[in-house]
Amino acid sequence: MKCSEVEIRVRYGETDQMGVVYHGNYAQYFEIGRIEWLRDYGVSYKKMEEEGVMLPVISLNVNFKKSACYDDLIKVKTQLVKMPTASIEFNYEITNQNGEVLTFGNTVLAFIDMKTNRPMRCPKYLLDKLQD
Repeated sequence: MKCSEVEIRVRYGETDQMGVVYHGNYAQYFEIGRIEWLRDYGVSYKKMEEEGVMLPVISLNVNFKKSACYDDLIKVKTQLVKMPTASIEFNYEITNQNGEVLTFGNTVLAFIDMKTNRPMRCPKYLLDKLQD
């Protein structure tokens, strides 16, 4: 499945007193990766929400290997695990500027109809783009 990569400079406010990225910030890095992955397919997360589709995270797993630190240039690699149905699953790998693996992660998100607040199938336009 197609991968997307995005680089992020670690900001001071994302770190603790030791200059190490606070563990909770990795979920935000994964979100940046997902948004850029969608954008690479020509899909806007904002437009999806405007069309009544939201994607809440229903599962988040993180495996820390090494710390990211203040001012590091990290790369978030995002990969779709399988074709989406009523949910969509991504794997992540975060590396530093030296190519060292810092973190592995995985998220599962559910497609939710904002009008009914119920699960729904993946929108056809996204499935069509993934088939290309």
